[in-house]
Amino acid sequence: METTPSLLRFLCLFAAISPQLSTLNSQLLVSHFTTIQTQIKDIEALRSAVDELGLKLIPNGTARGFVNQTMKGDFVIRLKGPYDIAVNQQPDHTFGLTTDWWDGKVEQEVGKDFGRLLQLYGVHKASMEARKKGWSVLRKQQPNGSIKLILATL
Repeated sequence: METTPSLLRFLCLFAAISPQLSTLNSQLLVSHFTTIQTQIKDIEALRSAVDELGLKLIPNGTARGFVNQTMKGDFVIRLKGPYDIAVNQQPDHTFGLTTDWWDGKVEQEVGKDFGRLLQLYGVHKASMEARKKGWSVLRKQQPNGSIKLILATL
């Protein structure tokens, strides 16, 4: 069945009125979910980054997307807006991030292409590793938005 723009608009409107037909909707609508390749290997560092953003990391959750679309996640980052981020382990044992980028809601909370979230993940991962090796970590926010970590021996 070919989906024309007018049929797609009708289905979106119909889906908003009749969410119980989500199975039919998922077969007819193009998914809005997109996965971005990442190098997330440490869930605790991710949890720290998510906490810093004021969000929640939920194990074995369901991420919300456009028009009642959902996606299961090994973990789900519950956002404040209408959509979430599914976190699923990939075959190479890293974790991929999948979300619905529609209308800029996710970008407002975690940055373009997860930029702010990934930046904080890197900061927390580097800080955790440095502390394991006995270093103290001082963190300084830079005017350009970057974060500088200063490591020192104790």
